[in-house]
Amino acid sequence: MPSSPVTDPVHALYVNHHAWLHGWLLRKLGNTHQAADLTQDTFVRVIVAEQVHAIREPRAYLTTLAQRVLYNFWRRRELEQAWLDALASLPEEVAPSPEDYALVREAVEAMDLWLDGLQPKVRQVFLLRRLDEMKHAEIAEVMGISITTVERYMKQALVHLYQSPMWPRD
Repeated sequence: MPSSPVTDPVHALYVNHHAWLHGWLLRKLGNTHQAADLTQDTFVRVIVAEQVHAIREPRAYLTTLAQRVLYNFWRRRELEQAWLDALASLPEEVAPSPEDYALVREAVEAMDLWLDGLQPKVRQVFLLRRLDEMKHAEIAEVMGISITTVERYMKQALVHLYQSPMWPRD
């Protein structure tokens, strides 16, 4: 049976710290709508983490989560801007349609969500293998790591992706 709002620690955390977190994000972003969206994203991470009972310093915990959400927001925005810049340089007759653009954007966002939580080197190995189609030996050389480490990172990435709730389960 779900806990009542009075005893629910997520509810208490939300009520006690939502306004503060929104203000913190607003100062970082300068946009109230984006700050509201990222505040909600942060609390979604709180819910998913299921560690609310163990939080001793709520503002420090929320700040850490919000910084991760903010980093992902900026990274996605940079990716989108790079895509828009690439599109702008294409001749009009070969530029993708708005529908194609929406599909690509959706795919990039899904990939970003799938890769969220991977260590940077693991993510880099995965992207070099899958997007650049580099062989393990080439990745090892470029990154200055062993082939065994490349294989271990690929395994970590694939396990992470497979365990992701975003992974298609058909």
